[in-house]
Amino acid sequence: MFRVFECIVGQHDLRLVLLAALVWIVGSAALFLLLQRSTDCVEVRRRQWVAIAALAAGVGVWATHFIAMLAYDGPMPLRFDPSLTALSVLFAILFFWLAFLIAGRAFRPLASMAAGLCAGSGVAVMHFTGMAAIIAPATVRYDWVAIAAAFLVVAACFALGFYAFGRLSARTRIAIPATLAVLGVVALHFTAMSATVLMPDPTHPIGTGTGSWLVVAIVAAALGLISLVLVGAFLDRIFTDLRGLADATLEGLAILNDGHILEANGQLATLLGVDVATLVGSDARAWLEPGDGLPLDARRERPAEATIHRPDGVEIIVEIAAHAIEYRGRRCQVLAVRDLTARKRAELQVEHLAAHDGLTGLPNRTRFTAALEGLVRSGENFALFALDLDRFKAVNDLFGHAAGDAILCRVATLLREVTREIDVVARIGGDEFLIIQRRIDDVRDAQLLARRILDSFAEEMDITRDPMAVGVSIGVALYPGDANSAETIRHNADVALYRAKERGRGLACFFDLDMDKLVRERRELEHDLRHAIPRAQLSLMFQPLVATAGGKIVGYEALLRWAHPTRGSIPPETFVPIAEDVGAIIPIGEWVLREACAAAMQWPRHVNVAVNVSPVQFQLPNLAAIVEDALVQSGLEAARLELEVTESVMLRDRDNALATMHRLKALGVRIVMDDFGTGYSSLSNLQAFPFDKIKIDRSFVSHVTDDESARSIIRAIVGLGRSLDLPVVAEGVETEEQRRMVLEEGCPQAQGFLFGGPAEAVVGVPGLLRVVNGGRRGRDRNADPFAQQA
Repeated sequence: MFRVFECIVGQHDLRLVLLAALVWIVGSAALFLLLQRSTDCVEVRRRQWVAIAALAAGVGVWATHFIAMLAYDGPMPLRFDPSLTALSVLFAILFFWLAFLIAGRAFRPLASMAAGLCAGSGVAVMHFTGMAAIIAPATVRYDWVAIAAAFLVVAACFALGFYAFGRLSARTRIAIPATLAVLGVVALHFTAMSATVLMPDPTHPIGTGTGSWLVVAIVAAALGLISLVLVGAFLDRIFTDLRGLADATLEGLAILNDGHILEANGQLATLLGVDVATLVGSDARAWLEPGDGLPLDARRERPAEATIHRPDGVEIIVEIAAHAIEYRGRRCQVLAVRDLTARKRAELQVEHLAAHDGLTGLPNRTRFTAALEGLVRSGENFALFALDLDRFKAVNDLFGHAAGDAILCRVATLLREVTREIDVVARIGGDEFLIIQRRIDDVRDAQLLARRILDSFAEEMDITRDPMAVGVSIGVALYPGDANSAETIRHNADVALYRAKERGRGLACFFDLDMDKLVRERRELEHDLRHAIPRAQLSLMFQPLVATAGGKIVGYEALLRWAHPTRGSIPPETFVPIAEDVGAIIPIGEWVLREACAAAMQWPRHVNVAVNVSPVQFQLPNLAAIVEDALVQSGLEAARLELEVTESVMLRDRDNALATMHRLKALGVRIVMDDFGTGYSSLSNLQAFPFDKIKIDRSFVSHVTDDESARSIIRAIVGLGRSLDLPVVAEGVETEEQRRMVLEEGCPQAQGFLFGGPAEAVVGVPGLLRVVNGGRRGRDRNADPFAQQA
C-alpha cells in the first residue's frame, strides 16, 4: 500500500505536472473572457456564449486532471477506461453550464455562492469519475475528510471568483477570478490525490489498453481550448461602441434634425473634405444637393443620387437614403451617404467592356452590329470588309496563347493605322475582324483600302523575319450595290472571304453574283448529302500506314469518298464540312465506322484500321456505345481500331470530350491526335487527354526538304512524342527525299502517296486490297500489299 501524494515528486514527470497547470491557467482565463463576452450580449446570444464558456471550462479542467494523472511514473501501471474518461468531461461541461446559468448576468453574492458550489461539484464529479476510470492491479480507497475539505476550498474559490468577476473591471476582472479558479482546482486535485490510497490487489487485472489515445485527446482538447481563447479575444476586439462602428462603415452617416447635422461620422467628413466638428450644427443643404429635388430628410421609396459641394470646388456624385429614428429624445433622421465614384467608374468600364473587345480594345460584335444596322437605316454608302488571319492557329499553337494575344493586338493596331477615324474596326471573335469603310464614292475606295491592308501586312508581318507573323484574307461587299440589309451584306462579305481563302489566302476578293451561285450550289449539296447513304453513293478507300525504316505496312486509314451522280467525285474537303454543318456527319460517320471495322476483319491481325471522327460526332453522349456495337457486330478486336481526332474536339466541350475519350479507352480503342501542330493548344491537350499516337500535319512534311523551320518542327514533335512514349506518324510523304528526312529525324511511321494512294477493300478475299488510285511508285493494281511482310 502506498499513498499517491508521497510519490508526486519522485514518481511524477514534473514537466507534465507543469503542463497540466498551464492548461488550466489558459482554460480559466478563457472561461472568464468568454463570460465577459456573454455579459455584453442580448439574452439569446448570452446563452450561446455561456454554453461556449462551459465547454472551455469543462474541457480545460478535464485536460488538467488527466495530464496530471499521466504524469504518474510509479511502479504500478495505470490505464484508463475510455467510456468513463469521456463521461468525466461531459460531467464537467454540464456542471459548469448550470453554474453559469445560476450566476446569471449580474453575479450577485448568493447567486455567486450557488454557482461556486455547482462548479466545485462539477470539478469533484469529474475528478472521481476520472479516478474510477483507472484500470490497475489495486483497490482504490479515499480519505473522505480531506476530500471534503478540498471540495469546500474549490467551491469557495469559484464562488469568490464569480463574485469578483461581477464587481471588478478592466484586466483585474479576468486575472483575479482566473487565479482563484486555478488555486481551487489545484487544491482539489492534489488534496484528493494525497487522500487516495492504492492497495495492491492481484485479483484486479492489468489493463491491456494503451493510454496513447488519451494523450492525443488531451492535446487536441488543449489546442481547442487555445483556439476558443483566440476566437473569444478576436470577437472581443471587434466589439466596439457605436461611435467606432459608425466610423468603421464605408458610408457617411449623419443624424439630422430640422435639416441641421447633430452627429456625423468620419467617413462623411472625409467625403465633404472637412472635419467632424465643422459638420456638427451646420445646415446639411449647404453640403448636399439631392438630384430628385426633394429635401434631404424627405421620405423616399428608394435611394437617390446627390451632389456633394466640397470647399475645394470638387463635386462628387453620391447616393443618399434617410430613415427616421429617435435620438436624444427627439425625432430625427439618419442620413446615409454612399460614395458612387467607384461605381460610376465601374459602370463606365462595364459599358466599355460591353461594347469593346477586352483584348484589343476594338468594338465587339454587339457594337459593330449596332453600327452596321444604323448605317443601313441611314442609306449611307459604305464597304464591309471581312478579315480572317492566315496561320494564326498554327502560331497560337506553337508559341502559346500569350503570343497569340500579342499577334491579335498587333493586328488591331495595324488596322487602326490604315483606316480613318470615321471607319469602324471590330474584332468579333477569335482571329476574325470586320471593317466598315464609310462614305465611299465607288468601289475604287474599297480597293485602295484593301491594298493598304495587304501592303501593311506584307511589311509588318514578314514571315521570313518573324516566325510569329500571320497573313490576312479579305472579303469585301458594298452597300447598297451588293445588298439591301445588314444581314445580307454580312453574308456576302463572308462569301467573298471564303472565295479569298479558296484562291490561296493572302488575297482580297470582292463579292459578285457568281459567289451567290456558290451558295445555292452548297444548298443543293446539303440536300444530296442527306441521301448519299441510302443511294449507295458513299464508299471507303484505304491508304497504307507504313514503318519508315523498312516499309512494313502496320495499318490503313479509312478515307471517305462521295460519287455524286451528276457532279462526279466530290472531294472530302468539300462535302465533310457541309455534312458537319447540317448534321449529316452523324449517320455518315457511323456508317464509315461500321464499314471500316468490317473491312479490317479481312486483313491480317497485326494490321490496324484508322477512322476519322468528326468533332460533331464526339459531342454525341453515346459515341462509345456506337463504337462498341460496331466492334461487336464486325468481330474486330478493339485494339486494332484507331480513332483519329483533331484538337477542335477538345475545344467545344473539354470535360465531356475527356469523359468520352476515357470511355473509348476503356473499350480498348486507341486514340490518335490528327493534324498535330495546326490546332489551338496541342501541348496542354497532349498532357490532359489520353492519346496513343500523334500524326504530324502534312503542311510541315511537304516543306521538310526546303524549309529548315519545318524540319525543326518535325524534330521537336518527334522528340515530344518520344518523351511521352507516343508513336509519331508523318502525313503527306510523297517523295523518297521526304521519307529519308523524316526517318533521319526519328519519325517511326509515315503515310502518303509515296507508299500508295487510297485503295478499296476486296470483299471475301482475305489480305487483299485493290488499288484504285495507284501510288507514285506505280503499284500493281492486284498486288498483295502484305506480301513484303512475309
